[in-house]
Amino acid sequence: MNLIVVGSIASLIAGLATGIGALPVLFVKTLTDRLQGIFLGFGGGVMLAATAFSLIAPGTDLAMGQGNTETQAALIMVLGILLGGGFLWLAHNNFPHEHFFKGQEGPSTPNLARIWLFVVAITLHNFPEGMAVGVGFSGGSLSSGIALAIGIGLQNMPEGLVVAIALRSLNYSSLYALGVACLTGLVEPIGGVVGASIISLAQPLLPWAMAFAAGAMLFVISDEIIPETSRKGIQQEGTLGIMLGFVVMMYLDVALG
Repeated sequence: MNLIVVGSIASLIAGLATGIGALPVLFVKTLTDRLQGIFLGFGGGVMLAATAFSLIAPGTDLAMGQGNTETQAALIMVLGILLGGGFLWLAHNNFPHEHFFKGQEGPSTPNLARIWLFVVAITLHNFPEGMAVGVGFSGGSLSSGIALAIGIGLQNMPEGLVVAIALRSLNYSSLYALGVACLTGLVEPIGGVVGASIISLAQPLLPWAMAFAAGAMLFVISDEIIPETSRKGIQQEGTLGIMLGFVVMMYLDVALG
C-alpha cells in the first residue's frame, strides 16, 4: 500500500510539472515552429521509451512470474496493448477535442468554446500518462516507478509550455494560459490513482494494466504527436525531439532501475 500512495503522489508531481514548464509564458508569447516540433517530439520520445522499458518489458516479466509461459505472457501484453489503444481510439472518436495543428476531432460541437476542446484533448493525452506512473509504482519496484515518474514529468514541462503558448496565440492572457496548463496536468494524478487502485484490488491484473497503459501511450504517440509535428512541416525537428526524449528516458530507466 505504501508504494500505491507513493505512486499517486508521484503522478501528482509529474502532472504539476506541466504548470512548471508553462511558466515562461509569463514572459514570452510565441515559440518558433522548430522549437515546438522539438518539444512535442521530446514528449513522444519519452513516452515511447517508457512504453518499452518501464511498462512492456517489466509487465512481461511479471506475467511470467505469475506462472504464465513466455507465449502466454506475450499474449497478455499483446491483448493489453490493443485494449489500451482501443480505449483511446474510442475516446478520441466520442469526445470532442481539438489539437493545436490538426484541428478539431470527434463529434461536432459548435456551442463548445474552442478552449475547452483543447482542454479535452490534453486530458485524453495526460490520463494514460498518470495511469502509467501509478501502475509503475504498483509493480513493487520503487526505482522503476521513480524513473517513469521523472521521465513523464520531464516530458510534461515542454508540453505545458506548448499548451500555454498556443493559448496565448488565441489571445488569452498569460495568467489564464498558465492556469489552464496547470489544470490539464492535474488529470495525471487522477489516472495515477485509478491505475494504483485497480492493482491494489487485484494484483494479478498488474501485467494487464501495464500493457493497457503502454497501448494507450502508443496511441497518443502515433495519433497525436507524430501527426502534430508533420502537420507544420517540422518532421526533422520532431524526429530530433523523439530521439532525445527516448535516450533520456532510456537512461533514467537503466540508471535508476
